Amino acid sequence: MAVLSILSRTASRRGVRALGVASASVALAVGAAGNALACDISEFSAAAKCEGGKGVITVTDVDPAGIPATITVHLQNNGADLEKVGEQVVKGSREGTTVTFAADWKPNAEYRIHVKADKYVDEDIKPNLVTPSTPCATEDTPAPTPSESSSTPAEETQTPAPAPSTSAPAAPAPAPEESESTAPASAPSNAPSPAAGDSNLAETGANSNTGMIAGIAAALVALGGGAVFFGLRRRGANSNR
Repeated sequence: MAVLSILSRTASRRGVRALGVASASVALAVGAAGNALACDISEFSAAAKCEGGKGVITVTDVDPAGIPATITVHLQNNGADLEKVGEQVVKGSREGTTVTFAADWKPNAEYRIHVKADKYVDEDIKPNLVTPSTPCATEDTPAPTPSESSSTPAEETQTPAPAPSTSAPAAPAPAPEESESTAPASAPSNAPSPAAGDSNLAETGANSNTGMIAGIAAALVALGGGAVFFGLRRRGANSNR
């Protein structure tokens, strides 16, 4: 009986020890899992970007537990807060959740970004965010228009027009004077005289006085012949007496 009693006590002690070890292991595992899921400052990151030609500041939370955190952004000047840019609440995710602050930052500006998440985080993202040295360019920058008063190279090299001459215009040539005496008309002749500027029809006798002159000449010849005939007849009659 005594031996059995000793064995049962030994087994009980070993069982209690085993149960204690198992409980401690579970507690450590739960604690480690809790610490792994707890929010941490290393899960937050910030960046200065350009959107639509304006500067913005983005903060990304990759906390897989999704613990809500308050993000506050301050503009710094010589190590002191100069201006509060804004404050937003972000709920992280394994893929990452991003919030945006419209800061319209200037080149080489410094911003302090503070994170507060319940009892887990209450500190700044280190180091402070410093913006790029190149500003955001405006998307629709109008092209400079040339001044109306500016002259083009063609206008600058254009040769000026010569000034008008001041000399008096040459006097018109005097018109030819008419002859004081009219030249006597030439006696008519049997040959037709061609008119000035006659065409080929004038050379063939058309549009001239040839027919009329020939008729007058024939009449004169006939009258002359008649006169000669009557004169000779009269002279013969006188001689018969």
